[in-house]
Amino acid sequence: MRRLIVDTPVQEAALVFDLPEGDLEMTVGRHSESSIVLSGAGISRHHARLVQANGMLFIEDTGSSGGTFVNGEAIQEMTALEDNDVVTIGDNTLRIQNADAAADDMPIEPTLAEPVAEAPAPQPPPPEPAPVVTAPAPEVNNFLDEFKNATLLYEDSIMELTKQIHTDILERLNLAQGTLDVKNDETMDRVNHVMDQILRERRHEIPSRIPLNTFRQALMDELIGYGPISPVLRSPRVSEIMINGPDHIFVESKGKIFESGIRFFSEQHLLSIIQRIVEPLGRHIDEASPMVDARLPDGSRVNAIIPPLALQGASVTIRKFSDKKLTTDDLINFGSMTRDMALFLEEAVRSRQNILVSGGTGSGKTTLLNVLSLFIPKGERVITVEDSAELKLDHPNLVSLEARPANIEGKGRITIRDLVINTLRMRPDRIIVGECRGAEALDMLQAMNTGHDGSLTTAHANNPRDALTRLENMVMMAGFDLPSKAIREQIASALDLIVQQTRLPDGSRKIVQISEVTGRENDVILLQDIFTFNQTGMDNDGKVQGYHSATGNIPFFVEELRQSGRLKLDMSVFVPKA
Repeated sequence: MRRLIVDTPVQEAALVFDLPEGDLEMTVGRHSESSIVLSGAGISRHHARLVQANGMLFIEDTGSSGGTFVNGEAIQEMTALEDNDVVTIGDNTLRIQNADAAADDMPIEPTLAEPVAEAPAPQPPPPEPAPVVTAPAPEVNNFLDEFKNATLLYEDSIMELTKQIHTDILERLNLAQGTLDVKNDETMDRVNHVMDQILRERRHEIPSRIPLNTFRQALMDELIGYGPISPVLRSPRVSEIMINGPDHIFVESKGKIFESGIRFFSEQHLLSIIQRIVEPLGRHIDEASPMVDARLPDGSRVNAIIPPLALQGASVTIRKFSDKKLTTDDLINFGSMTRDMALFLEEAVRSRQNILVSGGTGSGKTTLLNVLSLFIPKGERVITVEDSAELKLDHPNLVSLEARPANIEGKGRITIRDLVINTLRMRPDRIIVGECRGAEALDMLQAMNTGHDGSLTTAHANNPRDALTRLENMVMMAGFDLPSKAIREQIASALDLIVQQTRLPDGSRKIVQISEVTGRENDVILLQDIFTFNQTGMDNDGKVQGYHSATGNIPFFVEELRQSGRLKLDMSVFVPKA
């Protein structure tokens, strides 16, 4: 039996609840009908729920304004509680104890329904309990381990039950099928009340093998989230979600792709979730305009394409971005680069070298661009231009611009090229273009050649030489009849470094080449490698084996800095490693 001890600032003694075996539910909040009534700043009317099911105790924050904390960490979803865990709500604390183990410490009469208040005794207060160190939860190795139980929700019978209960909830809330807009505590309280009422009525229909909290969270995701993909959107282990129609949803975790097992009710259900994603951004998708780019509130990039262009049902690709801003230390720990390479790139950015990050889809170009931006001095003005905002720069003087697609009437489109041209009138010290895909490459090169040194951009290419060819082709897309010689001259003059990022067969992402553009000879742009990744093979687990090494070549800008006495880089980074 578990014991719940509630310490409040308005009670001289703790409130004690002995929780019986079996399933039960308790509400926590300032409402007088709550199972546990709390007071003080930051307490919502219905602040949280305690649920005991299948022998486990859980707590869920029900959309409170002040938040619910377990062992000092704010919770975002239903969270399991262990013995000695401490829940903090405002100035109140709830402690979980094993009733048998705590009997000697708190000799009170157990009760099953009402709390028992300890009578104050005329003696010094008991000493504060010693801090409890809880064992860390076992590590989840991959996506399949984390979600192996969640797939129970996607059996045909369970999906039909979920759909029925979801419809019942909307009917009792007097809402049509669609998005529930929760803007305040009162609306959220009403949603929770109706949901809990229906779940009590239909609890007998929910198989015992499915945890009640998991089922309830799935219903909440349907009401106010993004339906069945909400759990994978919340998972920090998932980096990309690929939806190929309502029945085939794949995810990428640690560079490898898994079939998730989750499903939508129908094609219409999937289309409604797509609409839920794009409508807050003022975007539109239908048969007349069947493609859309959007982003989620957390910055994740979304691309959706629907029939008639998508032949096997609506297709959605979501590229997630970590809440944590990665640094060079993280990339070094991942094996993406070495310390010497990081020091070199820092010196290159600080000394205002124009850098192109080249690589394939999903190779980590945007992540590397974010890391490189950390080296830009704080006193400089930075303007970013993107098709869909993905960069997360932490810079005091930053302006972020995003392109705009055409409206339903085909008007109002603002391209990346339009924004790059406008950027030149905004007094930038550095311009960062998220990705060059077309004619904007010409304007980017012109900016690099006209006083905006230290600018950064990315492009899709397999190697630095291919990146130069792609740039040349993109400049031709601008519509000017420029000779190849003039274009290559401009590229050679504008670019200083090309950093090649690659996703290897084992899913790892590495910088495989850092090359310097050294000029032009006849019609050929000259390159020299500064750092390379030398692959030596693969181990028995399929992991790529190899090492990064300097080539021994010294970049021209480094030599200039050294001669002028402004070089802060140790020259030993250019010594080849055996």
